[in-house]
Amino acid sequence: MTSKPGSGKGADTTETTDTPSVEQYLVKDPERFALNIARMIEQAGKAAAAWAEPREKGERRDHVAEPAADMVRTFSKLTEYWLSDPRRALEAQTRLFSGYMTVWANAIDRAGGTAGVEDVVKPEKGDKRFLDPEWGKNAFFDFLKQAYLITARWAADLAEHADELDEHTRHKASFYVKQVTNAISPSNFVFTNPEVFRETVASSGENLVRGMTMLAEDIAAGKGDLRLRQADNSRFEIGRNVAVTPGKVVGRSDIAEIIQYTPTTETVLKRPLLICPPWINKFYILDLNPEKSFIRWAVEQGHTVFVISWVNPDERHGGKTWEAYTREGIQFGLDMIEKTTGEREVNAIGYCVGGSLLAAALALLAQEGDDRIRSATFFATQVDFTYAGDLKVFVDEEQIAALEQAMNEHGYLEGTKMATAFNMLRSGELIWPYVVNNYMRGKDPLPFDLLYWNADSTRMAAANHSFYLRNCYLENNLSQGRMELAGHTLSLSDITIPIYNLATKDDHIAPAKSVFVGCRYFGGPVEYVLTGSGHIAGVVNPPALKKYQFWTGGKATGELEDWFAKAKENPGSWWPHWQHWIEAQDNTQVPARQPGTGVNALGDAPGTYVKVRV
Repeated sequence: MTSKPGSGKGADTTETTDTPSVEQYLVKDPERFALNIARMIEQAGKAAAAWAEPREKGERRDHVAEPAADMVRTFSKLTEYWLSDPRRALEAQTRLFSGYMTVWANAIDRAGGTAGVEDVVKPEKGDKRFLDPEWGKNAFFDFLKQAYLITARWAADLAEHADELDEHTRHKASFYVKQVTNAISPSNFVFTNPEVFRETVASSGENLVRGMTMLAEDIAAGKGDLRLRQADNSRFEIGRNVAVTPGKVVGRSDIAEIIQYTPTTETVLKRPLLICPPWINKFYILDLNPEKSFIRWAVEQGHTVFVISWVNPDERHGGKTWEAYTREGIQFGLDMIEKTTGEREVNAIGYCVGGSLLAAALALLAQEGDDRIRSATFFATQVDFTYAGDLKVFVDEEQIAALEQAMNEHGYLEGTKMATAFNMLRSGELIWPYVVNNYMRGKDPLPFDLLYWNADSTRMAAANHSFYLRNCYLENNLSQGRMELAGHTLSLSDITIPIYNLATKDDHIAPAKSVFVGCRYFGGPVEYVLTGSGHIAGVVNPPALKKYQFWTGGKATGELEDWFAKAKENPGSWWPHWQHWIEAQDNTQVPARQPGTGVNALGDAPGTYVKVRV
């Protein structure tokens, strides 16, 4: 672990749980403890200064009014529903009071030495917040845990069973309740988390000094916003130990670099492969390291791989629309493939929002007579947004209008804002454990390439992001044949090429049901495949790891549940299955092509755009 200011003798020592219960929580060196609390307050002041300075200079403005107001409006509607009927309100209050009384009665029984007293409520499977033995052995912490769980589940039930609220409001209420209950968990506070409490006492508060120092550093790194560190980022460097598959940058537009990768086989498939990743994150999620890299694996299977590396937008790109991303990204990539390989026919992959853009582009190109893309693969991609999951919480007219106003100041949305939204989808895993580890325990997070990538956020060009939110999440125009792009009204039914549509079973961004429903709108054959795990791990699952599984079951018709009940479960990675599908489209082989043939290479992979940080 990297040493932090305030570390020293006893800084990382913890009393064992064999120590008498009360003794573990008594300060042994009051003078040293008081000194460290003073030092912690000093570091907290530096954190406050790091937050205030860019605001005092006018470099940073907070646009929190609308999100906060939306949460207040939602909770007001929820409260009004339950209080509007006295009987309903009384029943709800009685349920909560009854739960508290049972917890209290259990606590009294345990204090009296009654054996075999069962918890009223237990944490859900996989909940790691209450693993410390003291949450069960110590009466105080056990009471806190059970009272909290009773309250959290009661609040979740209130949101879920507010039957007279419209679906969107009920969805928002459930989401906001989850955020609040995750935030107020006793595991998130020094004196109500036994593990943190013991470490604080054992180190005389030096963990808190280190934690406040890290907090100040992270706010300074975010230029006034908290950039929560989820990994030891010092251990990674783009082009050195992440994004290291060899290749060349063969083209550069205002918004995209086109990378061609060096072949490792003597012959390759005649059709090159163009990958369109999301611009919400950087492309190297598909090239994290040699063992996990889909790009490297595809090269080894005989593909001539080209990847679009999107620019990290600034003020110059504020007016770049979906048409610009189509023309200067996807079509530009097709042009560069034709220049370097001489091939017109191409296989294409789109990932997440990159897949949504690819689908819209395919519909547009079909109307314009550009038939260069001969098969399309979608990774965790939505084209219909009816069942788009928790991200829909952030999308209604009021919130989008407020976001557009904020984006128009500089022409982009800060990358940290989008990263925070994604982290909130899994705040119990991606926010609060790191708050506790970093700022209370004062420990550096472990090095983890996936979380390094997750923190390497990108800005959103204003026009592009507004178009996406309105046309996809708010109005669902793409699947309904209402999206207008480049003077054309798009229809997914115009896409008649073969499609491989991959969904992930536990996806919180592109739910499997959403991807399944989207299959019905394409005009050609669709191979729907469902893989285990989630939005990232389900996609980035190399065969050598022998992890998870995937399901195949023919045409995606009817309901997902019925399709799944009849589907065939296959062990391991879906990658070889996709390779067989690709080869079934066209298995013609040609001599391997070296990057940059016929053009002047602009540099080595992974290029320059991917290295721009926010």
